Amino acid sequence: MDPKDFKGKIGRDWRDSEPWWPEPVRPPEGAPNVVLIVLDDVGFAQLGCYGSDLATPAIDRLAARGLRYTNFHTTALCSPTRACLLTGRNHHSVGMARVADLARGFPGYSGMIPKSCGFLPEILRERGYATYAVGKWHLCPESHAHLAASRGTWPLGRGFERYYGYFGGETHQYSPALVHDNHFIEAPYDESYHLTEDLADHAIELLTDLRAVDAEKRFFLYFCTGACHSPHQAPRKWIDEYRGRFDAGWDVWREATFARQVASGIVPPGTELSPRPPWVPAWSELSDEERPLAIRFMECFAGFLSHADAQIGRVISFLEELGELDDTLVILLSDNGASSEGGKHGSINDLRLWNVNPAGVAEMLARLDEFGGPTIHNNYPWGWTMAGNTPLRRWKRETHEGGVADPCIVHWPSRIAARGEVRRQFVHAIDVAPTVLDLCRIEAPATLDGFPQKPIEGASFAATLADPAAATRGTQYYEMLGSRAIYHEGWKAVAFKPLGPMYSPTDDANRPWDDDPWELYHVAEDFSECRDLAAQEPERLRALVDLWWQEAEKYQVLPLDNRIYIAILEPPPTGIPPRERYVYRPGGSRVPEEVAVDVKGRPHAIVADVVIPSGGAEGVLLAMGSILGGYSFFVADGRLQYVHNFLGREEHHVDSEERVPEGKHRLGFVFEAGKNARLTIDGRTVGTGSVPRFTPVRFSITDAGLTCGEDAGSAVTRRYRAPFRFTGKLDRVTVHVAGPGVVDPDALVESKLRTQ
Repeated sequence: MDPKDFKGKIGRDWRDSEPWWPEPVRPPEGAPNVVLIVLDDVGFAQLGCYGSDLATPAIDRLAARGLRYTNFHTTALCSPTRACLLTGRNHHSVGMARVADLARGFPGYSGMIPKSCGFLPEILRERGYATYAVGKWHLCPESHAHLAASRGTWPLGRGFERYYGYFGGETHQYSPALVHDNHFIEAPYDESYHLTEDLADHAIELLTDLRAVDAEKRFFLYFCTGACHSPHQAPRKWIDEYRGRFDAGWDVWREATFARQVASGIVPPGTELSPRPPWVPAWSELSDEERPLAIRFMECFAGFLSHADAQIGRVISFLEELGELDDTLVILLSDNGASSEGGKHGSINDLRLWNVNPAGVAEMLARLDEFGGPTIHNNYPWGWTMAGNTPLRRWKRETHEGGVADPCIVHWPSRIAARGEVRRQFVHAIDVAPTVLDLCRIEAPATLDGFPQKPIEGASFAATLADPAAATRGTQYYEMLGSRAIYHEGWKAVAFKPLGPMYSPTDDANRPWDDDPWELYHVAEDFSECRDLAAQEPERLRALVDLWWQEAEKYQVLPLDNRIYIAILEPPPTGIPPRERYVYRPGGSRVPEEVAVDVKGRPHAIVADVVIPSGGAEGVLLAMGSILGGYSFFVADGRLQYVHNFLGREEHHVDSEERVPEGKHRLGFVFEAGKNARLTIDGRTVGTGSVPRFTPVRFSITDAGLTCGEDAGSAVTRRYRAPFRFTGKLDRVTVHVAGPGVVDPDALVESKLRTQ
C-alpha cells in the first residue's frame, strides 16, 4: 500500500501500533456481470432471429429474452470494430484504421492503440471486476506477436487478467496458433478437436476458477469466436445437417429471408430488397459445375455457424447453472458484414488470393469432399455474401450498409422488461463501452494507469433498454480502405472506392479522391439504400460531404489510402535489425512470418547441425507455414527431404539419393538463383531438384509461423503427420539469405492478368 494512504498507527513496535487494511475494491452495488460476445464476419441476415433459416437456437433465445438492435453499426472490418468496442472511441482515433496487420506510418493507421485510450477491461479491473478474454484478439500487429516482444499490446497488457485464444485475423479451426495468458502453447493434435469447443471450454473454466474462490466478484468476459471468418471449418456432422438446404440457390434464399424479415419486423415497414449487383451472377446463370460447388460452400458456412451457436449456448447455460444469467449483461454482435473475400466462385485457400493465384472451379470441384475439413481453407462466393447481408447493399470492408450494419442483441433479464422487442435507434460500436460503464454505474476515468485519457467518443444507449423512443447519437463517420460514408440525423452519404492494384487494377481505384461519386440515402426511410437521392438533393449531399471531411480531420482519418497490397508488402519496421544469418533452435515457440527469415524469391541455404543415433532418426528440422502453403526441411524414411508447398495447390519435392548416416553431420538445403535446389550432407550434394514456383507474397495467413525441430500446426506436406518432431539430436538450424526479397505488387498483378 502507499504510505500516504495508510490510516493506522505506526509506533516503535507492535505494542503501540495499529494495523490498517484498505477496503477491497468492489463494483458499485447492483453492477452486473458483463459478457461481450463478438461473432466474426456474420452478416445482418445470417442469425435466425434476424430472418435466417440457419439454426442458431442459443442466440435466438438471447434475442427472445432481450432486445434486437436493427440499426447497430460497425466499422466494416474486424480489428477496427474491436478497437471501438473496447475503447469507446473511433478506430482512427486509436490508431486502428484497418486490421492491425495493415498498419502505415500515420497516427490513425499505426495499428497500436495508445495508453491514452484505455480499454474497457482496464477500467473495470480498477473497479473490482475480474476481466477475462477468450478467442480472437487481432489488436496486436504480427510484429508484436512473438515471445521476444513486449506484451504491452497483448490482452494481459490491456486490462485482461486471463487470456486464451489466438492473435491473428483468422486461424485454422483444427490446428490453431494458440496463446495462453502471455505465452504461446502447443497446437492440439487430436482429431476430435475444434477451436470453438475449446474456447467455450476455457470460458467455462475461467468462470469456474473464479467462483471456486469468490462467489460474488463481478466479471467481464470478452468471448470472441473464430466463427464465421474463413476458414469455414466445422465437424462434418454439423455441415451434413444442411445437405440439400441451399439447392435452390442464393436468389431464392435471399427472397425468403427478406420475407421473414418483413414479417417479423426486423426491417422497418417499407423496406425494399436491394437489387442483386451486376457483378454477382444470378443463380440461374451458374453452370452445372458451379452450382454444387456453391451449395457445398454454403453448407459449410451454415454448419460452422450452427456449431458456434451451440458452443455459445454452452457458455450461456453455464451462467444459468451458476444462477447468474439473469444478473449478467450479455451483448452479442458481429464485427462487420458478411465477407466477400471468397470472390466470385468461392475460395479453398484465401492465401491464394494474397498471392494472386486463386483456385479455379475445376480444381475446387476436385476437392469438394475436403470442404470443411483440415486441408481446405474454404470461404463462400459473393452470392452467399450478398444473401447474408439481406436486404442491404455490398459487404465487409465497404461502407454501404452491408458492410457496417450488423446484428446486436442485448440480454439482461433482471433489467429488460420488454423482452423480444426490436430497437431501431442508431447505435455504433463506439457506443458499447460507454453503455457498459453506464449500466455498471462506473465513470470513465480522466487518468488510467498514470496516463491522461482521451475523451470517450461514443455515447451510452442504456436508455433504449426501457424506452424504444430514447434518443441516441446523431452523427457518425465511416472510412475503410478508401470507402467513405457519413450518417447524420437519418441521412447517409456514401462513396465506394475500389481497392488498389491487388483487387482492382482499374482507373476507378486510382482516380482522384475528389472525383469519387457520392450517393445519398434517407436511411431513416430507406433502410436498404435503394433510392439514391444525390441528384435530387445536391445541397444536402454537399453539406454531408463537407461534414465528412470535418470528421476526418477531427478523428485522424487522413491521409486516405486504398492501396491494400502496399500495406501487405511494406509492413511497418519491426525494430529488429536486418541480417543475412538466422539461427533457430528446437524447443522454442513458433516465430511469426513477419519476424522470421524471409526466403521468398531469394537465394538461401538452410543448414542443420544434427547427431543421428544408431538406428537412424526422422522428423522436421525447420518448417514454415501449414497445409495451406509453406516449406519444410525434414528427414523421413532415412532420407533428407525438402518440400515447397505452393499455396496448397502443388508440392515441389527435393529428395536425397542417399540415406542420412549415423553420427554428427551438417544437413543442408540450398536454393540458388532461379529455380534450382539441392540437398547436401556435410557440404556434399546428395539430391537435386527445382522449385518452379516459389511463393511470392505470404506463406500463411493463419498464424502458422516458423518452427524448429517440429511442424507445429497442420503439416506443410502430406508426407508426414504433424508435429513430426525430430528424433535425433538437433543442435541448431542456420539459415543464410542473400539479395533483396522485395516483390513489386504492380508487376505481380500485371503478370497474373496476362496469364488469365
